[in-house]
Amino acid sequence: MSVEFVGKKSVITPEGVFIIGTYDENGVPNAMNAAWGMQSDMGEITLMLAKHKTTENFEKTGAFTVAFGTADTVLICDYFGVETGKKVNKIEKAGCHVHKSAHVNAPIIEEFPLTLECKVKSWDTETGYVIGEIVASQADESILTDGKVDLGKLRLIIYDPSFLAYRVVGDVVGKAFGDGLKLK
Repeated sequence: MSVEFVGKKSVITPEGVFIIGTYDENGVPNAMNAAWGMQSDMGEITLMLAKHKTTENFEKTGAFTVAFGTADTVLICDYFGVETGKKVNKIEKAGCHVHKSAHVNAPIIEEFPLTLECKVKSWDTETGYVIGEIVASQADESILTDGKVDLGKLRLIIYDPSFLAYRVVGDVVGKAFGDGLKLK
């Protein structure tokens, strides 16, 4: 027997845990947790963001970083989502360490093992869509296998809107561009 959900109770998943890093006009780093994002083209990420300190910052700098939430960073990720950068220096309060990206005017938060460095390609304040051109990526050696990012080692998390929880992305269950060929 199935249960019908009508309207806004629908669950669309997965929802990412994207940590958006920016600098303000004084060079103070800031971060926020965003769930609505995706790869929208090769070398491009699209996020849907309401107006925040983060959006004010990248309007001025033209740049941001995107770090991916992991099981090891879940406490920091959630804090970056429940606190406002307009009142608190979230980076400092969370005890995070940052260094300036070599490619864009945005911070790399060292506690996160995978970070994209992005230039703002477009920002639509009405829809909230920001498109970032990925100009470089930083990956800690601890999450690499044969020079590739290994999601098993990364222990990437997603946001679960049904239970207001974070979940770890799981095991490999098939081989893309291969297993389906068995049905040909």
